[in-house]
Amino acid sequence: MTTDAEEPTLTIDELAARGGVTVRTVRFYGTKGLLPPPVLGPRRVGHYGREHLARLALIEELQRQGMTLSGIERYLRQLPPDLSAHDLAIHRAVVASWAPDTVETLTLGELERRAGRPLGAEDVERLVAMGVVRPGDGGYEADLGLLRLGVGLLDVPLSPEAIFAARKVLIEHTRAAARELSQLFRGEVAERDARDVRSLSAHMHPLVVQALLTAFQRSLKEELGEWLTEPSEESAPG
Repeated sequence: MTTDAEEPTLTIDELAARGGVTVRTVRFYGTKGLLPPPVLGPRRVGHYGREHLARLALIEELQRQGMTLSGIERYLRQLPPDLSAHDLAIHRAVVASWAPDTVETLTLGELERRAGRPLGAEDVERLVAMGVVRPGDGGYEADLGLLRLGVGLLDVPLSPEAIFAARKVLIEHTRAAARELSQLFRGEVAERDARDVRSLSAHMHPLVVQALLTAFQRSLKEELGEWLTEPSEESAPG
């Protein structure tokens, strides 16, 4: 997979496999203007990058939420055309937050189709360790809200122990933030009409999720930037 600064390298078959859709679906989205055209390489072979994959994931998430094709077109038209893969991932996470928790029992083949890639025994073990799937009767119980995230982590060079520790940190801190925000909003709407309270809740949920994701993304970027620019002990002057 490419980084934001690299040239697109995915063929249409690879993009479809990573996105868990068919090549025909990718071409259909392209003709409707939902996906930008690929970058043409030698022999006019189209290549796709991370932005295409992230936009494809957003489209599929919008469909899972029950949005019509015309609704998806309107939604995507409102987005800046030059959004990065990171920004598109934030939009998808916000959209996913609208839906209730969804757990489905899948066969291994269905799990691989949802994941958009083959899954070996070690891959499935890591997904189980991350709490994304768990063995069930006749297959695997998969948390669909976490499946794409878990599959993405399979390619990250981190040990299962480090991923589990990171998951624990995220859960603890997000629960604390959710508790404090809930108390803040509860005090704000305590004297309001019940209809106003429901309206505020419906509007604040996706907005708060997007605010948390954006703030965390920027904070993590700053922390990683400082870490990567720190001089190592070997290069430090003696």
